[in-house]
Amino acid sequence: MDQENVSDGPWRDDGELQPQFIRDVESALEADDAAALRVLVNDLHEADVADVLEVLPPDIRSTFVVMLGADFSVSTLCELDEAVRDQIIQEMPNAQVAEAVRELDSDDAVYILEDLDDVEKSDILAKIPAGERAQIERSLDYPEDSAGRLMQTEFIAVPPFWSVGQTIDFMRETDDLPDVFSEVFIVDPTFHLLGTVSLNRLLRAKRPIVVDTLMEDRERSVSVDLDQEEVARQFERYNLMSAPVLDENDRLVGIVTHDDIIEVIQEEADEDIKRLGGVGDESLADSVMRITQRRFLWLLINLGTAVIASIIIGLFDATIEQMVALAVLMPIVASMGGNAATQTMTVAVRSLSTKDLSLVNARRIITRETIVGLVNGLVFALIVATVTIVWFGSWPLAFVIAASMVINMLAAGLAGILIPIALDRVGADPAIASSVFVTTVTDVVGFFAFLGLAAIWLL
Repeated sequence: MDQENVSDGPWRDDGELQPQFIRDVESALEADDAAALRVLVNDLHEADVADVLEVLPPDIRSTFVVMLGADFSVSTLCELDEAVRDQIIQEMPNAQVAEAVRELDSDDAVYILEDLDDVEKSDILAKIPAGERAQIERSLDYPEDSAGRLMQTEFIAVPPFWSVGQTIDFMRETDDLPDVFSEVFIVDPTFHLLGTVSLNRLLRAKRPIVVDTLMEDRERSVSVDLDQEEVARQFERYNLMSAPVLDENDRLVGIVTHDDIIEVIQEEADEDIKRLGGVGDESLADSVMRITQRRFLWLLINLGTAVIASIIIGLFDATIEQMVALAVLMPIVASMGGNAATQTMTVAVRSLSTKDLSLVNARRIITRETIVGLVNGLVFALIVATVTIVWFGSWPLAFVIAASMVINMLAAGLAGILIPIALDRVGADPAIASSVFVTTVTDVVGFFAFLGLAAIWLL
């Protein structure tokens, strides 16, 4: 490949990948030019290499990995979208995947293996030495999305009677320790956590000092089966940099660090946003068939709710036939109610997710949303009534649409807050189901109020 035509770098000023850079990568792959490919990507961070891989056509991604060979960092696998990562792993020999897993921290190894099918997972684990395999298998045995799955099992623990000098020598001379750490855990002979010593405090102390004199009280710990979203909430609430993970016998088995929590926060926020739209855990790398299947169910449910709204309209077909203006104005009422309800529902779902909305303050929040709906309803009722008078010159019609606007905006506020709370109380995920029910309520109430009042007052 002509080096003069190579792009200056992968990123544009706005943070997007340079199209020319991707074309250069594709050209190197098509020409089977491994040297040119290395020139392009060797200085990139693993996360940047993952971005490049994700935008490449699916049929050349494995070629990219093969051509880089030993220069392909296995840490890149942890940065990839799940669908892309699974595709690449499936095309790699299991022995190669096993070697890659051995180079990773235990939490990253679990992250890569947890979504593979049982046969492939077992085959890869069988190729890993027993000691390392046991650590990974133990983490895989914990529930999905739990602290046990999230934690890394590499940490530094010493007995309380060791001196600072012994601890430092241990850290210098022991190979099987985490590459990055900020604290040392103090444990008893049965590995029950007694406390911690921060690394900066340890390094500033004299060598003869016993570590338990430097020990800080046991910091906030999490249980292995605690949901990762709750773990993230504790990090945010108590400004934690890390947290020890304890098993059912209160023994130290791992540690969750802030970089893991950042990924959890991003993952949970992404999940909530997508579920509000009824697309689940869909990603840009998914196939057409997979995306179609995931979207179909909620579209089908939405079709059912739309039919219900149409039935309500059908009840008033004679009314609409006598006054065409009703058909013109009818969508305004439903649309305003739907948008108002979506605003309330979005805030409610997110507040439930972060535990900011609970039984303690539910009544106050419901009251607030009711008042907001009423105030907005009155304001927009005045606006739409004015427009109706100017447009159609009918004061009775203006009154009907104004009254129905108030009713639907009030219903929208109540539905937007009550439906997510009710779903949460019965154990359903409000992020998934709320939008369908809320839309149904606002459509039905809006159409029924508008057409019902019109039948009473105008005809």
